[in-house]
Amino acid sequence: MMRLIGLLVFIGFLGALVYFNVFTHQFAHAQLQFKARPRRILMDTDVDMDDFFSLFYLLKENTSEFNLEAITLSGNGWCDSGHGINHIYDLLFMMGRDDIPVGVGGEGGILPNGTILPNVGGYLPIIDQGTSTAGGCRYRQAIPMGAKGLLDIDTMYGLRKGFLPQGSRGYSPLEQPTAQQVMINAVSAGPITVFLLGTHTNFAIFLMTNPQLKKNIEHIYVMGGGIRPHCPKKNNSKPGECGNIGNLFSGDDNPYAEFNFFEDPFAAYEVLHSGIPVTLIPLDATNTIPITENFFKAFEQKQNTYEAQYSFKAMKMAHDTWFDNHFHENVFMWDYFMVGVALSIMRNSANDNGENEFAVMEYMNITVVTSNEPYGISDGSNPFNDGSTTSKFKNGVHSGHVQTGNRDPFCLVKNQKGRCKDGYTMEVTGPDSVRVLVATEAKRNQDANSLLDREFYKSFLDVISRPQQSGRFNISTQFPYYEEIFYKPDFGTRKKGKPFVFDMDMSTGDLIALLYLLKLPVEQIDLKGILVSPNGWASAATIDIVYDVLHMMGRDDIPVGLGDVFAIGQKEQTFPLFGDCKYRKAIPLGGGGLLDSDTLYGFARDLPRSPRRYTAENSVKFGAPRDTDHPELRQPLALEVWKSIVDSTDPGSKITYLTNGPLTTLAQVISSERASSVIQDLCIVGGHIDNKTGNLFTVPSNEFAEFNMFLDPLAAKVVMDSELNVTLIPLGVQRSVSSFNHVLQRVEHKNQTPEAAFTQNLLSRLSQLQQKSDRYHHMDTFLGEILGAVVLAGDDPLLNQAFQHMPLKILANGDVKNNGQIVIDEKQGRLVKVLRSVNTTEYYDHFADVLNNQSQSARIGSFAEQKRIWTTPPNRFL
Repeated sequence: MMRLIGLLVFIGFLGALVYFNVFTHQFAHAQLQFKARPRRILMDTDVDMDDFFSLFYLLKENTSEFNLEAITLSGNGWCDSGHGINHIYDLLFMMGRDDIPVGVGGEGGILPNGTILPNVGGYLPIIDQGTSTAGGCRYRQAIPMGAKGLLDIDTMYGLRKGFLPQGSRGYSPLEQPTAQQVMINAVSAGPITVFLLGTHTNFAIFLMTNPQLKKNIEHIYVMGGGIRPHCPKKNNSKPGECGNIGNLFSGDDNPYAEFNFFEDPFAAYEVLHSGIPVTLIPLDATNTIPITENFFKAFEQKQNTYEAQYSFKAMKMAHDTWFDNHFHENVFMWDYFMVGVALSIMRNSANDNGENEFAVMEYMNITVVTSNEPYGISDGSNPFNDGSTTSKFKNGVHSGHVQTGNRDPFCLVKNQKGRCKDGYTMEVTGPDSVRVLVATEAKRNQDANSLLDREFYKSFLDVISRPQQSGRFNISTQFPYYEEIFYKPDFGTRKKGKPFVFDMDMSTGDLIALLYLLKLPVEQIDLKGILVSPNGWASAATIDIVYDVLHMMGRDDIPVGLGDVFAIGQKEQTFPLFGDCKYRKAIPLGGGGLLDSDTLYGFARDLPRSPRRYTAENSVKFGAPRDTDHPELRQPLALEVWKSIVDSTDPGSKITYLTNGPLTTLAQVISSERASSVIQDLCIVGGHIDNKTGNLFTVPSNEFAEFNMFLDPLAAKVVMDSELNVTLIPLGVQRSVSSFNHVLQRVEHKNQTPEAAFTQNLLSRLSQLQQKSDRYHHMDTFLGEILGAVVLAGDDPLLNQAFQHMPLKILANGDVKNNGQIVIDEKQGRLVKVLRSVNTTEYYDHFADVLNNQSQSARIGSFAEQKRIWTTPPNRFL
């Protein structure tokens, strides 16, 4: 019996041993599978220079270890969304990663009761988000609108279109995935890590509307904030000498905030207080890893990949156009240092103390300041505290004064640093604190003899220049016969017509009007130049579309001047790179607004690429601190082009001037020398003089204004008060020729020219959008803008133009409720020639006939045609 029991015990032991071995094998296999699973990453970016450095660094990693699942675009930071989204698409195409979904924008809003609608676009900070994508710029004022700011980032200093290849992906209205859609899809698919490289609006909205998905977010890595004072260790520093905690260009009102947190403090607060583990790489750490001269020189020598070349070209342009000689002391490895630290921590994920190769880490208890003491006040600065909302940010630390913009009087303290702390990442204790892992400084290079004295310097250069996962080509190597050709017409002995200047804000209607003007016989008008006013329906970087239209039509000889990005009176006097958006905030930032104008509703990428484009190249001759490598490529300003036209015009000749946008540039022209003596005919497309509602649909309190007059009322007043003979093409008569059906029927032709086909496709899209979405209800406004060109330059007697002289006065008293309105004033008004009616049937016929005329037609019809030329041996065209 005992032997039987012993045998049974032995058999049981063997069974247990087998089970244990099987279990151990399965567990080990599961561990291997877990280790083999790539870490999924979602990146939210505002596409600044350091952001695409970060993108390259991440894309160069082995996808079996780190896989970038999706990218979303932060629309209220350092780029305009239309330019930023296509920049991302081109970067991914170069890197062979068209598989990565990209999201931008969205038309959802936040109701007054705090309800967050689907697909909020993130164009505005949470505090200012209503039900529209139009809104103010209380925080974004801290970013320059033109050079040194959005213009340079949108174009990457003019390098983007001259270097990056263009693939098949691009923004298209109502088809482009939104930021929230892409985030939801990426997070729903499984565990994921989030990298935040810009403002936190997109991700904060995601967290507030999708609490059920928070469980899938393993970790959040953030570059942003500033916690402790920056005390540089320099030989000439005095003991205890420290700089501002923050890095806003003007610290007079807020010396505490860092850009990413400042652009939406409430969103940053929501992310840090989400309950998800957060690792923060603030200014405290990035300030210890500047772009030193040694790193800069080492980078210049490591140009082995396309991504390294593009990155260094951008860095060099930033260096060469810097404000002073202290680039190396003031520009740091911001976002890409964060990505390096994050990936290193993720590789050592068994450690919960953030062990990594590149940064010293420390746990801190922090929060993000969203408003300023005293709390519980209602001074008009804080919509969350005015009683009209039930937002979660209504009470307590969120209920104080919220900074209203640059030079906020509440924030300024005489002879002292500013007192506003919006966006400040402050160390605190108590219930409002969050324990966060924080990088405090960059680790020194383990090789003490290296000139690259930080460990990450070496890592970045090694990663971006290694051949694995490298870019496939740039624009010049994508095509075997790539060549930049300048097209200039040969008019021979043809007698040129009246000198003509076109002043535009690059709206869709303006660009179609430009095509029309380029089609008119040179004997009729001699288009001398184009002046661009970038404070209207498109951002400054959209000037590249103007260059592309001219290239398409073979007119690379026509100069284009860039006007002021601010309306008169909106620019800061002490810091002229910055300004307010009192009037321009009426233009939507999303669908039907800047997003679409900046991409020409998705058609900009169909145009052939011009060899001319905006560049940040500059010269000491024009006030720059130094010459860049190619100062001859400097973008001329509007008044410089105007002066050149006036100086080159034959003595006694008069100039015809047509303006289709805000009157900012025209007001400056009038204030310049000789304007009244050289301008013969001045035609203004804009204004509204009827008792019917105007077109200022985003400012319902201003019932009778028209956009062009509203966008710069002080400039309109300068023009209306001038001695020039003004012809006005007001909104009423524009509306009479704004039928999509009529114009599309006429433009369609069996022998259609490329420019007519392009116009038909563009107008067809606008018409379809108007029918599909309320966001596009105003599309016919752009169709009416073409009328001025036809009236002033078309010279068709069958149009039966009827004019009336009327005593008009512009209202420009600073009151948004009536600014930009034109009133009939028999006593104080000035007589203006006003177009009251045209023969609409003849107008449509005339416009279509001019576009379909085979003379002065497109020299190169599209980017598709350009690609065919670049892929075909030259002798094939002989």
